[in-house]
Amino acid sequence: MMNHLILLFSLFLAPAFADKESQKTNQNFSSNNASHKRLKRDWIWNQMHIKEEIDTPLPHHVGKITSSVRNNNAKYIIEGEYANTIFKVEETSGDVYAFERLDREKKAEYELTALIIDRRNNQSLEPPSKFIIKVYDINDNVPVFVQKVFNGSVPEMSPVGTSVTKVTAVDADDPTVTGHATVTYQVIKGDEYFTVDDSGVISTTRADLDRENQSRYEIIVKAKDAPGSSGDSSTATVIITLTDINDNFPVFKHPSFHFKVPENISVGGEVGRVKVEDVDEPQHRNTKYSFVRGDYRDTFEIVANPFTNEGIIRPKKPLDFEKVAEYRFDIEATDPTVDLRYFKSGGSRSISTVTIEVTDVDEPPVFTKLPYEFKVRENDPEIRTLGSVWAHDPDAAKRKIRFIRRRASPNGDYIRVSDTGIIQIPKPLDREFSSSYNITVAAQEILEDGHLSDRESHAQVHVIVTDENDNAPELVYPEEPRVCENAAPGKVIIRISATDKDEISPRGFFKYSLATEDSNFSLVENYDNTANITVKYGQFNRELAKIHYLPVIISDNGDPELSSTNTLVISVCKCNEKGNFTFCEERAKQVGVSIQALVAIFICIFTIIVITLLILLRKRHKKDLSGLGRNVAEIHEQLVTYDEEGGGEMDTTSYDVSVLNSVRKNGIKPEAVPSPYAQVQKPPGNITSGAGEMEMMIEVKKDEADNDRDLLPYDTLHIYGYEGAESIAESLSSLESGSSDSDIDYDFLNDWGPRFKMLAELYGSEPNEDFVY
Repeated sequence: MMNHLILLFSLFLAPAFADKESQKTNQNFSSNNASHKRLKRDWIWNQMHIKEEIDTPLPHHVGKITSSVRNNNAKYIIEGEYANTIFKVEETSGDVYAFERLDREKKAEYELTALIIDRRNNQSLEPPSKFIIKVYDINDNVPVFVQKVFNGSVPEMSPVGTSVTKVTAVDADDPTVTGHATVTYQVIKGDEYFTVDDSGVISTTRADLDRENQSRYEIIVKAKDAPGSSGDSSTATVIITLTDINDNFPVFKHPSFHFKVPENISVGGEVGRVKVEDVDEPQHRNTKYSFVRGDYRDTFEIVANPFTNEGIIRPKKPLDFEKVAEYRFDIEATDPTVDLRYFKSGGSRSISTVTIEVTDVDEPPVFTKLPYEFKVRENDPEIRTLGSVWAHDPDAAKRKIRFIRRRASPNGDYIRVSDTGIIQIPKPLDREFSSSYNITVAAQEILEDGHLSDRESHAQVHVIVTDENDNAPELVYPEEPRVCENAAPGKVIIRISATDKDEISPRGFFKYSLATEDSNFSLVENYDNTANITVKYGQFNRELAKIHYLPVIISDNGDPELSSTNTLVISVCKCNEKGNFTFCEERAKQVGVSIQALVAIFICIFTIIVITLLILLRKRHKKDLSGLGRNVAEIHEQLVTYDEEGGGEMDTTSYDVSVLNSVRKNGIKPEAVPSPYAQVQKPPGNITSGAGEMEMMIEVKKDEADNDRDLLPYDTLHIYGYEGAESIAESLSSLESGSSDSDIDYDFLNDWGPRFKMLAELYGSEPNEDFVY
């Protein structure tokens, strides 16, 4: 209705404005007639308006354009983007019509250009003029949410009216028209928990929203315009999540817990875990465990695991099955960070009973004292036993213990440990070598079968060596002290100092003195453990001595007091007028040899002497052998054993064995033949005639062997086994000759020389004589 009134008012005012413009034109024409002789004409119309979405038949009248031109041939035309398509003008009357229904939400106004021309020649009668057609809004759009789903969150147990989130809906109608773009909101699902205001802010309506009961809510919000009207509307879904607060105490999952643990569990090891249930989220689980009943707070501790919220039970000291075999106590789980404003009824304490059963294991021995420390005076020859270590078997078996030394520092046999744990020193200790001696003693149980258990424990034994004054102070040699030959009396040559291997007390000091006063030097004490060597008389004579050896006595204040004499070598040099050294003799450097080097040199010399004596003895022995060779022939014997028997026991055709028998029975001595290797004089004897060809053959072969230089210079002893009972020669073996009943005298073998000495001893002895080889 309002839109219609505005349109009628615009049409009513249009002729008035046209008359006013005409009067202004006539006035301008009258005033300017004398000078310009020209009539100015103006366009006459009002701003045009049209409602959107008009439901009457097309075309729809928009307005009227008119001009003050009075010409029957005048023609109205319009130009622009939407001219002659959406909008058209009646040529003679100037009425403008819309040939389409307009939508303000698509385009709110149109700009066109109006022209008036002469239809005969199309000449413009007036300059063109632009005008605007505005589209009036009607409430034809529903508010639309900017998104279909909204998300929000609010802490659980929040007070009523706590803001959750904000929803937004947009109406495309003209916001300048009252009521057209006004949007109102309403919760149509979930209004028992949440509400929404006209600005779209959603807030809580209850203070008991509990995340543990329901953590997610899905509500529906409706948006509509024109308050009080029942027009169309749109809806959107809002998902609200309750965030957690720490409003719940932990609760044990079980009323009691039982654990078994060996008694040798390490301190701080894990005995077991107690579990609780906390319905709050992990970031709000801060369980604290404490002892409620039981006297074992000093034995165990319960530490909460920050990730699992479990209570880890750990021993704070070693467990002993023999002392306490079972522990029983009550523990409590609570959370000190719970917000008591939202605390729910049901109690803030959760208590559970814990039972820990200790199982027995074979434990290693336990030392009664750790560590062990002994003190001994150095170089004390009377002290041999320092003390003892002691360990016992903590188990019920109470086995005996054996002690063994494992490691030592410094390494060496300085400290000994007996099987019973007695600490001994085999020899006096030297503090200057080491001020302390450390050993590791192992204790092992002796099993019933006598063997040692593989389980052992260790103890550290420290032996501290106290110092005694057994080292004299020594001079710290400076670098080549020198003095000018023309030095004045009192001139300081050098400052000397000393060192002592023994301990020096804070009040300790050294005393310096010269061994003789008969020198051109003097010694001045500085009373800071140093002394100055100065010139006594002055004017040294280089012709008499270019190097002076000054003995300096240094003594300590120990008990007993020890001193040493040290030689200070001072060179007398030539100097210039300023006292600078110009020439000094190069003195020979003193070379010292350590005791270890002297011992090594002595061992080398002793070894060389022993080797030399052995070589001399060997040469003498060879000389004795060569002297023996000048009297008798060289003796080289080779025993060759033949295992084959030849042609058989009855084979007597090859040799006349009777000759061999006759030789053995008659004791015929072979005739000595000179040899190029050795001349052996055989005593003359009667050679039985008719010995036969065998005897001659043997002698010939023996002579050939003696005279042949190409053969080996050895005699060969052929040993033949027993030939059998049917052999005419009987046995040729000499193995049974000593036990036979033969009455042959073998003493002639002694006359055959050294080569037959062994046979002479074998056959020339008495039958009842025992030989030992």
